[in-house]
Parts: sequence; structure tokens; C-alpha cells
Amino acid sequence: MRHAPTPENPGLINWLLILMLGIIWGAAFMSMTVALEGFGPRMVAAGRLGFAALALLILGALIGQPVTAISRTAGARGWLFVCTIGAIALAMPMLMLTWGQQHVPSAFAGVAMGTVPLLVLPLVYIFSPEEGIGPRRIIGMAVGFIGLAILVGPGAFDSTQSNLTLWGRLACLCAACGYAIGSVLTRRAPRMPPIALAAGTMSAAALIIVPFAFLTEDLPDSFSLRPSLALLYAALLPTALGAIIRVRVITTAGSLFMNITSYMVPVWSVIFGITLMNEQLPPQLFFALAIILLGIFISQSRQIMAALRR
Repeated sequence: MRHAPTPENPGLINWLLILMLGIIWGAAFMSMTVALEGFGPRMVAAGRLGFAALALLILGALIGQPVTAISRTAGARGWLFVCTIGAIALAMPMLMLTWGQQHVPSAFAGVAMGTVPLLVLPLVYIFSPEEGIGPRRIIGMAVGFIGLAILVGPGAFDSTQSNLTLWGRLACLCAACGYAIGSVLTRRAPRMPPIALAAGTMSAAALIIVPFAFLTEDLPDSFSLRPSLALLYAALLPTALGAIIRVRVITTAGSLFMNITSYMVPVWSVIFGITLMNEQLPPQLFFALAIILLGIFISQSRQIMAALRR
């Protein structure tokens, strides 16, 4: 008899899904850097959220999970979660990332996302205690924050000439905080069809960012092919498809299991940054990355070892 996925036994499909997410999210930071060559930061955020919301709304309608299903299955409480997740976990992080990536390498943004599991742990302890947190995860969080201090510390990334590099780093970490809060909120949300939930949260975020972008930033005079394709990729794969996978994994296997993706995202972002973007990254980045990943491994070691034994 086949058992439904749980935080203790997430199942093969969820493992394959987070492996896929590691790659497409790792490439997202590179694609955003390319998109910023032709669009302003607010327009990049608006494009990602707007196109992703449209794709999810169409997909949900075609497969019988329209956004109106939120009202039928979860009512007003469901919409409260949808709007809150859209604002905190999508609109705010997207705006912070697109602004921050003007002043830091794409690899830094990817490594900053590696701090999400460390930020999730105290939130899970308070708001989702059934997922379990103990001394091992607290030690992992402490180790990871040492890496975080190195990541943001003076001189850690001097590969850009911007005088706003420090603020760019902090913006990326603010985005990570938003994603961490969103993971716990998604886990605590009332049960809703996953694509309807993804479409609703993405639409709520788009309704915030798209008008803001058009009111505060001009469209480019011409739409160059390379930045336009990069923006379309970022909207459809990491944002739209990523939202569907993220909701599915969190609601079936838990937000702590979802955090294993953070092992892969920083690694892929560094690989793509070096090989495809020719970014020159100092040794501090790799040292910070190693410490952050060690902290995540300590905090998730029991879950990972159990999965390998199955």
C-alpha cells in the first residue's frame, strides 16, 4: 500500500522535485542579472510576478483548479493567507532581490538564499512545532549564522564597484527572510488546491508590484532579446513552476524538508555565475558557502540519513 508523503517520509517524488528546484532556482539569479541589463529592477520584479501569475491562472483554469477554488475550499481565512504570503514571501523578496542584484554578483544572491533554512528554524519552533526541532538543529543554526556573518562581513565580496554593495547584500538577506516566513505560512495555510494556492499568492504579489513598477519606473525604449528571454525564463520556470512545486512539497512534506533545496541553490548559483557569467568571486564566498552548508547539514542530518537508508 502506498503511503501519502509526510515530513518523516517525504517520498521519492518530493525528493525529485526539490532536486529540480535546486537547478532552476540556482539559475534564477543569473537570469535576473541578465534581465537587469535591459530593464529596471522594479520592472524585472513586475515582469517575473506578472507573467508567472498569468501562466498560473491559465494553468489552474485548464486543469480544474481555478483561483476561485480558494473561496470554495478555504473561504475568507484562505484568502487572508494567500494575500499575506503574496506580500511577504513573493512581492517583498522579489523587489529586494532585483534591487540588490544591481550591486552584488548573482552568486552572492544565490548563496544568501542558502540562509533560508537557518531563518526557518526558529519560525518552525514557534509556529509549526509538529515538524520537530531540537539541539541538533539549534547547533546547525548557530554554525550557519557564522557563515552568514562572513557572507555579509566587510570585504567579503568586493567584486562589484558599487558603493551600495553592503545594502545590496542586506537586501538579498531580507529576501531570504521573506522566503523563510512564507514557507511557514504556506505550511500553516488551510488546505487548498495547490495550483489555485500558487496562482492566488502570485496574483496577490503581482497586484502589489506591477502598479508600483509602472508608477515609479519607465519601460525601456527597446526590448533587447537577451534580457527579454532572461526575464521570461525567470517568470515561467523559477517563479511559476517553482511556486507550484514549492506549494506541493511544503504541504505534503513540510517546510523543513523543503529547506534541503537550499543545499543545491547556492551551489548551482555559484556554478552558473562562474561558468556562464564569468563572475570573479573571492575565496570568502566559498568559505561562507561551506560554513552555511555545514550548518544546514547539521540541522537536517537525521532527515537526510533516514532518506539515504530508505
